[in-house]
Amino acid sequence: MPNHPPRFADRLLTWFCAPHLHEEVLGDLHERYALRVKRRGEVSANRRYWLDVLAYVRPEFIRRQPEQYPQPTNTTMLRNYLKIAFRNLARNKVSSAINIGGLAVGMAVAMLIGLWVYDEFSFNTYHEHYDRIAQVQSREYGEQGVGTNNSVQYPLGTELKTNYKAYFKHLVMASWNVDNVLSAGDTKVSRKGLFMEPAAPEMLTLKMIYGSRAGLNDPHSILLSESTARALFGDVDPVNQLMKINNKLDVKVTGVYEDLPLNTQFNEVKFLAPFDLWVSDNAWIKEKAMTDWQNHFLKVYAEINPNTDFETVSAAIKKAEIKNLANFPEQAKLSPEVFLLPMRDWRLHNYKRGVIDEGPMQMVWLISIIGAFVLLLACINFMNLSTARSEKRAKEVGIRKAVGSVRKQLVNQFFSESFLVVGLAFGLALLLTSVSLPSFNDVAAKQMTIPWANQWFWIASLLFICFTGFVAGSYPALYLSSFQPVKVLKGTFRVGRFASIPRKVLVVTQFTVSVTLIIGTIIVFRQIQFAKNRPVGYTRDGLLMVEMKSGDFYGKHELLRAELQRTGAVEEMAESMGKVTEVWSGNGGFNWKGKNPSLDDSFGTLVVTPEYGKTVGWQLVKGRDFSREFKADSSGIVINEAAVKYMGLKQPIGERVSWKFQDQPILNFRILGVIKDVVMESPYEPIVPTVFMIRAHGLPNWMHIKIKPNVSVSEALPKIEAVFKKIIPSAPFEYKFADQEYALKFAAEERVGKLAFVFTILAIFISCLGLFGLASFMAEQRTKELGVRKVLGATVLNLWGLLSKEFVMLVAIAFVIATPIAWYFLSNWLQKYTYRTEASWWIFAVSGAGALFITLLTVSFQSIRAALVNPVKSLRSE
Repeated sequence: MPNHPPRFADRLLTWFCAPHLHEEVLGDLHERYALRVKRRGEVSANRRYWLDVLAYVRPEFIRRQPEQYPQPTNTTMLRNYLKIAFRNLARNKVSSAINIGGLAVGMAVAMLIGLWVYDEFSFNTYHEHYDRIAQVQSREYGEQGVGTNNSVQYPLGTELKTNYKAYFKHLVMASWNVDNVLSAGDTKVSRKGLFMEPAAPEMLTLKMIYGSRAGLNDPHSILLSESTARALFGDVDPVNQLMKINNKLDVKVTGVYEDLPLNTQFNEVKFLAPFDLWVSDNAWIKEKAMTDWQNHFLKVYAEINPNTDFETVSAAIKKAEIKNLANFPEQAKLSPEVFLLPMRDWRLHNYKRGVIDEGPMQMVWLISIIGAFVLLLACINFMNLSTARSEKRAKEVGIRKAVGSVRKQLVNQFFSESFLVVGLAFGLALLLTSVSLPSFNDVAAKQMTIPWANQWFWIASLLFICFTGFVAGSYPALYLSSFQPVKVLKGTFRVGRFASIPRKVLVVTQFTVSVTLIIGTIIVFRQIQFAKNRPVGYTRDGLLMVEMKSGDFYGKHELLRAELQRTGAVEEMAESMGKVTEVWSGNGGFNWKGKNPSLDDSFGTLVVTPEYGKTVGWQLVKGRDFSREFKADSSGIVINEAAVKYMGLKQPIGERVSWKFQDQPILNFRILGVIKDVVMESPYEPIVPTVFMIRAHGLPNWMHIKIKPNVSVSEALPKIEAVFKKIIPSAPFEYKFADQEYALKFAAEERVGKLAFVFTILAIFISCLGLFGLASFMAEQRTKELGVRKVLGATVLNLWGLLSKEFVMLVAIAFVIATPIAWYFLSNWLQKYTYRTEASWWIFAVSGAGALFITLLTVSFQSIRAALVNPVKSLRSE
């Protein structure tokens, strides 16, 4: 026979026909084939031969008895599916690499974000009873709205212990978490720590390495964290060793506890000491604060009993403060309400201005949504490339259906291919996650690790693979399995003009997400830069801040100032009650001429030395600065512009202001000068009206040192350190730069911006991978068309435009959709900032132009490559 029919068709007959029919059927088919070759040609004869084979195969297959032929097991079928899947991956190397690589990046992003979200929701779970631990706080209702006090009065703690003890398992009073100097022999370190009542270690379930949780029962004891104990005593057991706190409190080490992890609110607590020891060291607490209902200076933590809940206890203690304020009318008019803030809400649901601050929780949802979208983009790539190559697999589907495969089997086959790709991608994603996790931790300020030994991690990973595999493979499986075998095998199957619509919708979805992320990233960075460019009202360059951590600092101001200036590196030095980067103290009780009696006055109050203004470089608007030459300046004050506006003063210089601080005698002041607003709190919020004074209650606790502009920091620091070691040898010289402290105010927003930037880059990368794959496929499909057009005179530029215009149109549609979405959500995000930038039109234009440029760059490689192919090669491939 001169023209032999397709060999595979013969094998089908051998496979499916009964043995006694095989020779007869084969002979008959060969005769028909020979006649058709003569009449209609080989191509038509081949096509008809396939249909004849299937016409024989199908009935014979149906007529078989099940017991005649062994049925394949599920394992056999799965092995067959995987074998076919591996062959398809090997045959289409570019699309396989795009699928696996894109999915791996998307899954790695999802895993990183999953670890981040888990870390946020597991905050404070280190403490075994965290679901029953809370902090005692109070709400106050004043003219300026609702406020929240997270520090309380000493008598409130006593009141709760005395009259409400039935509700609590533990009730612990504590100091603020501040730096202290710890010394053992000649070794001195500065560490943050708390003075807490003896029940604290048990309430916080500290993991003890040496000693026991009962160590604070000794009134002159201290519990050290593991790292602090090692810094002071080395690797030996330090229990019963003697040491000092702030060079004056003698204590004995009674225990060492495991360092608390970063994802707990107490992570910076490096030692615990008895609360009574702190009280005994501060005479003002014994003399006045123990009975003063106006002095909010300590923290109270509580662990409620197992048989109650926070709502019940909060309702019970609500009036615990107000019922004791008969002798404190100023405090009583604020109608304070005591409540418990559960530990589980400290991180994500804290209070701000009397209401729950939804910002942290919104951040978790925002990052989670971004991660989900990045993973979705990778799944879209898989769907697009799978459906784009549907014509190449149409005959395979047709033959399988013709020989008896039902749609369920085909769906299973395509899902098995999807799960294989996802499984390979997951392995690569684990590698990418392991490599990138340290850098991600730096950006996110976390200490996350992959929990390799945790069974729940692997269960979650398996569910993650199943979910991703199902999402990525669902559309291809349902779409490819729906092909009609008759049309496919007759050669009349075409995907149709509307078959590409789902792919176009998916591409539009991809770039809608990408463009939205681009716009969001630009606006976040714009907001940060907008706040950074806000005038701060003082000079941060070369400004050092040194905390006065022990009594050894006091009484040496004049000596230190003179010695520092003698070095030639220091321009000026001053002391203040609080850092220049925060309002440490706020008070009411001020009175002035023309004051509205109903005004609930509240001012930031800062006690300073006369050289403070010159040291920090604040800018005078009216009047003059403090001066040592005028003794009367001890009764003078300098106020900021916000205070002038708040007080309603037209000519503030020389105005008299009185201040009644608690039960102290009335202090009378005269306004000496007005300075430009100094940004001391959040750079995104209005300036706090602030009063600067020389004579008032309290002692300075910070030193500010201004380095001369013509002296480098590296040259000045050794000289400054030498002076401190000479005059205050008992304390380690530790300092902070004002500009670095100010920069910390942007940390949360910058973290969001960096994460958004990274995820935007990855989203664009994944989207471009998909575009690259689709462009490659389209160029391959239209090889002959491009060859014909080139023969007819089309230039490379014409062909590039032909292949690129469709993608440009899709990106343009995505931009139109993304713009209102981004504007809506980002405008709402900006509303939470009082001092904010605007969502300008050019941001959207730049984002759209950027997306268009990236699209053209991605598509052009394949378009130009296809346009440069010699038409002789493309047209003779038949």
